Amino acid sequence: MGAKTAVPTLTAGTWAIDPSHSQIGFSVRHLMVSKVRGRFTDFSGKLVIGEDGTAHAEAEIKVDSVTTDNDQRDAHLRTHDFFGAEEFPTATFKSTGFRVDGEDFVVDGEFTIRGVTRPVSLEVEYLGTSAGMGAGEVAGFEAKTVVNRKDFGITIEMPMEGGGVVIGDKINLTLAVEVVKQS
Repeated sequence: MGAKTAVPTLTAGTWAIDPSHSQIGFSVRHLMVSKVRGRFTDFSGKLVIGEDGTAHAEAEIKVDSVTTDNDQRDAHLRTHDFFGAEEFPTATFKSTGFRVDGEDFVVDGEFTIRGVTRPVSLEVEYLGTSAGMGAGEVAGFEAKTVVNRKDFGITIEMPMEGGGVVIGDKINLTLAVEVVKQS
């Protein structure tokens, strides 16, 4: 499940993602010259710290909550060309291990999109803990990874006149997460 002291200052228990203070985002090359950025607005997850210091994390993303601030593009992202939100309404992550990496750590896990599960490793920066503002202890993390969309069955090709493609294969995923200790 995890390595001892992977998250050294979190007390044992369940820590739930606070979606109002968290963001799950992505970026992908567009037209070979820029990047489109987007995010998901409906997600949940938790981090469970065992009494022995082991850790397990899991998250669920409602893919139809995707927004790039462009309604036409967002509607296309929900179709079978990309997320297939009607058939595959959620993307999930489940950790398989935690590794210390200097002052930070890596969370290995299984990421599922469109019913396809692949291993991923999240590079995680632990930002610390706080007593919070009356709702319980909070902790913060930032994480990133890169996945290839084709590994998850998102194989649409959109070639451009004169060479190149409209959308790149590599998707940069970024997470800014605040978790709250549950009582």
